[in-house]
Amino acid sequence: MGILSGSRKLEELFTNTDALPTESSKAQTDTEVSVYELFKDARDKKLINTIKLNRGSHIKYVKDGLKGLPSYLVALDASKPWLCFWMLYSLDILGDELSQDLVKKGISTITKLQNPTGGFGGGPGQISHAAATYAAVNALATIGTKEAYDLIDRETLYNWFLKLKREDGSFVMHEGGEVDVRGAYCVLSAATLTNLVTPELTAGTAEWIKRCQNYDGGIGGEPGIEGHGGYTFCGLAAMEIMGKTDLLDIPLLLRWATSLQMQLEGGFQGRPNKLVDGCYSFWVGGLFPLLEAIMTRNLPEKDVEQSNSEVSKYIAQSLFDREALQEYILIACQSPKGGLIDKPKRGADHYHTCYCLSGLSTAQHHVIYDFERAKGKDLDSGARSLLWKDDVTNRIVLGDPNNLINSTHPIHNVALPNVRKMIEHFYGERNF
Repeated sequence: MGILSGSRKLEELFTNTDALPTESSKAQTDTEVSVYELFKDARDKKLINTIKLNRGSHIKYVKDGLKGLPSYLVALDASKPWLCFWMLYSLDILGDELSQDLVKKGISTITKLQNPTGGFGGGPGQISHAAATYAAVNALATIGTKEAYDLIDRETLYNWFLKLKREDGSFVMHEGGEVDVRGAYCVLSAATLTNLVTPELTAGTAEWIKRCQNYDGGIGGEPGIEGHGGYTFCGLAAMEIMGKTDLLDIPLLLRWATSLQMQLEGGFQGRPNKLVDGCYSFWVGGLFPLLEAIMTRNLPEKDVEQSNSEVSKYIAQSLFDREALQEYILIACQSPKGGLIDKPKRGADHYHTCYCLSGLSTAQHHVIYDFERAKGKDLDSGARSLLWKDDVTNRIVLGDPNNLINSTHPIHNVALPNVRKMIEHFYGERNF
């Protein structure tokens, strides 16, 4: 439905506060006011049908970043594979073809990050890290060439994955590092794309992630920790990779996730009682394609046959407000100088540019799991990743029709065609 096209006055959507303001409640009110001013201007001027994605300025912002970053970003020295992924993915999802020069530079950069003992570090000479490895593999998937794929030393990578594995099924982020549900997702996502998922690798992991789900439905970084949008995505996506989502309380998780979409802003917060943030457009928004597939999978057989028609259409339109999320991204999260932002009055950065665009893609496209092709087959994780497709009949594009960007994979957050190319390279031609 959206916020601006709704019948309620914007003033009615502010969070109710009491007479005892706190620092948190003041920050919430300030954020709502900044979004309200932008939304009111758009509604008063009747701009809802002409809102534009400033594609050209965002592409320029990213390409300028690839030429070199300002010195104050030296703190990201250990995030080189992330920077490569965020920027190359943003160009790809925006529909800007990667030049041969960018492809060559991307491969050259990531080559220097791979360690002889397996995995990728955040920078040359730095220890391998699960998150850096996930980002490196996603960057190579986005580049999408044989040279990029063949850069990966799969034997040492697998052996390094096993070094991260704990007896209880969890993974540490690096050797000697912290246990974190991100580790399970980063390892399993990268292993899926490179055909390295084995029973040895996944033993006990689903049961451990189950213990990370809280009483409210969200998933924390480890058992007993508060649920969080990013951790919940990692946990749910890892369970989907393993085909173990039935271990989770899905109705409770759905209730928790839907409660995080803000009533005035239209974007998502990462935890209850926190501020809206553009990055959660994906970390929370990206939960819904997975939840839809899980819920459809759990329907009686006669209803599953309708999964690409009435059932799917109903679920796709009702789990979250796709128009409202697009309003927040397009009206409140576009920097005039290019790039996307956390919330109004903030500066753009490549992290938020990537995940705002991922969220925009998720809200525009209806990416569904092809149950018909999966029927009766014993599928590995690679095959299951191939069974996601863009249902073009249920796209919703707010504003200018040219705002449509490319579709992203709901598990790996790489453009759908690039996931297929990488999987077919490492698994061989698949009949899906």
